[in-house]
Amino acid sequence: EAKNGELKNAHGFGRAIAYGINNMEMQAAIALFTVNVKRILKLAQL
Repeated sequence: EAKNGELKNAHGFGRAIAYGINNMEMQAAIALFTVNVKRILKLAQL
């Protein structure tokens, strides 16, 4: 639930920035990649 909130509020997942299913898939992929990279970097600092 917290990650969904982060995606929606901090990474623009709540609203589409482009039209079409392909563009939405690309937006989702970029947002998920960003969240995963942030998590990896946070875990690497331990």
